[in-house]
Amino acid sequence: QVQLMESGGGLVQPGGSLRLSCAASGSITSIGPMYWYRQAPGKEREQVAVITSDAVTRYPDSVKDRFTISRDDYSNTVYLQMTRLNPEDTAVYYCSMRCRTGKGWGVWSDFWGLGTQVTVSS
Repeated sequence: QVQLMESGGGLVQPGGSLRLSCAASGSITSIGPMYWYRQAPGKEREQVAVITSDAVTRYPDSVKDRFTISRDDYSNTVYLQMTRLNPEDTAVYYCSMRCRTGKGWGVWSDFWGLGTQVTVSS
């Protein structure tokens, strides 16, 4: 079983910065794309960043030029550096990874963390 754990959430002032981390543990043989999602109350979950195994990144317009995703495959960790935060960024942020598990080539599956709260004050 694979477990993902987010950290780094909290309260921040508008215009401030915050860095989220997400470390994966378990029987992982390799990790493909890594993702960050967020979900605010009453809203659908929204993808805010993706980084491929080749370190190619993509962002939606809502966070482009403000958020930066990065990965460290040696520690099975994905990061999200958030800058110039505004109240609209308030949400629970989730990490997700496509992981290969099992012996040999194994099986590819998507795994999710439980989320970390990010609150940007008014």
